[in-house]
Amino acid sequence: MSAALPSGTATHAPASGPVPRLSTVMSGPVRLAVKQWGDPRRPTIVLVHGYPDNSAVWHPVAELLARDFHVVAYDVRGAGQSDRPSRIRDYKLDKLKDDFVAVIDHAAPGRPVHLVAHDWGSIQSWEAVTEPALQQRILSFTSCSGPCLDHIGHWFRQRLAHPTWRNVKQLLIQSVKSWYIYFFQLPLLPGLLWRAGVGRAWPKLVRLLEGTKVETNPTQVADGVHGVQLYRANMLPRLLRPRSRYTTVPVQVLVPRRDLYVSPWLTEDLHRWTDKLWRREYTAGHWMPASHPGEMAGAIRRFVQFSSRPAAAA
Repeated sequence: MSAALPSGTATHAPASGPVPRLSTVMSGPVRLAVKQWGDPRRPTIVLVHGYPDNSAVWHPVAELLARDFHVVAYDVRGAGQSDRPSRIRDYKLDKLKDDFVAVIDHAAPGRPVHLVAHDWGSIQSWEAVTEPALQQRILSFTSCSGPCLDHIGHWFRQRLAHPTWRNVKQLLIQSVKSWYIYFFQLPLLPGLLWRAGVGRAWPKLVRLLEGTKVETNPTQVADGVHGVQLYRANMLPRLLRPRSRYTTVPVQVLVPRRDLYVSPWLTEDLHRWTDKLWRREYTAGHWMPASHPGEMAGAIRRFVQFSSRPAAAA
């Protein structure tokens, strides 16, 4: 199902905003750093960042949303101020799902939340959104540049089974865009490159590649080195042996048409997995939270309000 959402004027991120309240929560043996803005009595929006970012990438969006909502962001394991497990298996999707549950039990105990995620944050959030036992805890899901790995496994299989010119072209282009996924499977080399200079040069690289300004991140090298484990723990198992993952949660997909890593085609088949789908395309690059915080905050706010209506969930 697709439907039009109420339109609205994009707002711009404030030059400076409220300082988040800091806390920590344990997810098994892993300590997670949590930030909160706004009134906890208001509806809760949880923001999950991607790779190689940490929760700071959400600050401009969080500051805008905090005017109307209780906003929560956390450093995923391996990033920012959260713990950095050394074993690959500690980065599997089920562990990441448990982290999300620990955060919402801490920040919004006993209450459902609206979930928003970008890049690898979205990939890992699909695990919670498609988990039947958790769907009552999630009121809506806004995904940007991070498809479900199981859905992508089926996407590849469907196009290989029907090798039309359009399907073959999509497969080839996405395979080229995904070059870094193959590279991250190599031992040692990705970490060495992050330490040798990629980490220090990261803001310049993002600005060169897509014209987006990202803030200097003091934990960038460590975030890049440890976050590679996300790819090693999950990519090949899920793409090669995809599960059927459905959801009853209302899903909004924000699609940056200039994304250098995730093709718009990857979200064209999502109606197969949910009948509550809204898809919105933008003239933007991969790092929408940094380049278009006002547009993202506006889309999130409208979808949260829309999906909170009784008729939207029916």
